[in-house]
Amino acid sequence: MSRLSRRTFLAGSTALLAAPALRPGEAASDVDVAIVGAGAAGIAAARRMIAGKARVALFEAGERIGGRCITDSALFGVPFDLGAHWMHFPDDNPLIKLAPATGLDIYPAPRGLAMRVGPREARAGELETFLSLLVRSRRTIDEAARGTTDMAAARALPPDLGGWQHTVAFALGPYLCGKPLDKVSAMDLAKGGARDIAALCRQGYGALLARLGAGLPVHLSDPVTKLDRDRRGIDVHTARGRLRARTAIVTMSTNALAAGKLEFKPGLSRRHLQAATDLSLGSYDHIALMMPDNPLGLQRDDLVLEQASGPRTAALLANISGTGLHSVAVAGEFGRDLAAQGEAAMIEFAREWLGTVFGAGVKDKIAKSHATRWNAEPFVLGGMSAATPGNADARRILRASIGRRIWFAGEATHETRWGTVAGAWEEGERVALAALDQLGLLEKPKPERPARRSRPSRRRRRR
Repeated sequence: MSRLSRRTFLAGSTALLAAPALRPGEAASDVDVAIVGAGAAGIAAARRMIAGKARVALFEAGERIGGRCITDSALFGVPFDLGAHWMHFPDDNPLIKLAPATGLDIYPAPRGLAMRVGPREARAGELETFLSLLVRSRRTIDEAARGTTDMAAARALPPDLGGWQHTVAFALGPYLCGKPLDKVSAMDLAKGGARDIAALCRQGYGALLARLGAGLPVHLSDPVTKLDRDRRGIDVHTARGRLRARTAIVTMSTNALAAGKLEFKPGLSRRHLQAATDLSLGSYDHIALMMPDNPLGLQRDDLVLEQASGPRTAALLANISGTGLHSVAVAGEFGRDLAAQGEAAMIEFAREWLGTVFGAGVKDKIAKSHATRWNAEPFVLGGMSAATPGNADARRILRASIGRRIWFAGEATHETRWGTVAGAWEEGERVALAALDQLGLLEKPKPERPARRSRPSRRRRRR
């Protein structure tokens, strides 16, 4: 494989800065850090490294940046978030804090949800019963997580959920983390906390992330295939060539990591590989339906669930940001099996499901449709990470560096904000600071000098 020149990689890049001094025994390199993956974690890491005067090369296997947070406005003529949409933790979400500089509109998401019982709207008492059972189920999972032994979250559910059992299980399992509760760690689920409060971006969450990543030295459609590490640095092998880096940051998904999409030499430790497996991605997809003139009679950004009789269920987000776009979320094992049948089967399920909960006539109101299939994306292979029972410590294991040369970052390494763009962003900044420190580029805060005591005047001394 040919070796690409530093000029080829970094021409026109904002990262082409003066090289910092080398440490003893360290060889010259093309860049200070090679970042694998231009999702939220990779973008955050690149921005922070460049701010620290590091030379950066950012590699993305896909055709555009964003990872699992991408907005497409061409499919329907309005913004459609193919992946992440909810902006969780709005009070301290780092991307919301950066949003004013991008000129995009952020607004609070509606609180609460609507419920359907068969083809009718749930009565007030029925909705109140569901919400109280949902809160009690969260509480029992939290209580189970305080024990010494981790268990499956399904074992912690109250036994008296009655006709709401499947809906509660869907809301806390597939809809929240892409997996059924019997395959999710109670401790890991409890650490994630409640995520009822959120914000939305009118132009799309992916559009905001793309604005924040604009101008970065990213190499699109250029997957990194191998990281060959020695005592002096890392040879980074890509689809187009090879370059030398002093450090590397890996932000690829746990499923891609476990599938061997990136080769490590020396090989990845068993602990890291097992942690990636224990944090496998659940399945979560959107079936988008353009339905003009609001045939469902719902408000902007209304979230709708149904009283389910089994795992074959979904969630509806209606009139997204005031448009005619609706999104049916399918997740968990049912969503995975459905997506494996192809886009046509997914769209047909969405049509039939809407007809069941809103009446058969609404199926004729669908003007256009599209379904995502994240499990089939070769460098993603799923939705979001969720720890398997008994492996709540997997995130801490995965976030450990390899010889302070290679770091892992992404939503899967955040112990409390896993499964969110905010968590991925924070992890990208965390490893960037660690890499800057290793490279000797992290500015240390200057110690404050003690205030000098004023000398007494001669008159006071005489007294």
